[in-house]
Amino acid sequence: MTSPNTSKVLILLGPPGAGKGTQSRLLEQKFGLVQLSTGDLLRRSIESGSETGKAVESIMAEGRLVGDDIVISILRDRMRDSDCAGGVILDGFPRTLSQARALDQLLAETGQQISAVVSLAVDDKKMVDRISGRFTCAGCGEGYHDTFKPLEAAERCDNCGGSEFMRRADDKAETVAARLIEYREQTSPLIDYYSHMGVLANVDAMGPIEAINRSIEATISSRS
Repeated sequence: MTSPNTSKVLILLGPPGAGKGTQSRLLEQKFGLVQLSTGDLLRRSIESGSETGKAVESIMAEGRLVGDDIVISILRDRMRDSDCAGGVILDGFPRTLSQARALDQLLAETGQQISAVVSLAVDDKKMVDRISGRFTCAGCGEGYHDTFKPLEAAERCDNCGGSEFMRRADDKAETVAARLIEYREQTSPLIDYYSHMGVLANVDAMGPIEAINRSIEATISSRS
């Protein structure tokens, strides 16, 4: 029988652009946790050249979704690494109720429990404005926003003086709105699921990064 593991398992829920990656990096430093993004794990599996990685590469090349059983297997292996002993932040997983149940089974095997599930609450209209206004300098990668961080000089990067800029294709307003609708449909069952488990905390993700981080830290500390 696996002995109980007291390491933290934190789940961050939130739509694209809600700041999960930013908050994960801050929490890693504060609590000694390791951020585990399913996207990163799948890419790492492919780079490893393992049989699982080859299967993942083939599935993704065909435009299909990687099955929950493979994702859980990769996650299980990663959580066994020594650097995860102090706890992990799950970013982008689970996305569905079936994945949540599979995660419960995995944690039961390792003797771990979910410390907290933080749902980053956003205003959909403001999120569309926030994301669709982003653009970056093609030369140095400096980030800008039409409203919140415009160029100081017209058509010139403040950092390097470059005149070429890029906008991500999936940052178009209609694309962002569709992604938010899809997120709501996918995760609404998760909100209910984790709420009934008593581990869900809602945090307003529309304020300053520091304020959001303080709210998340307080949630984690109160459940330690």
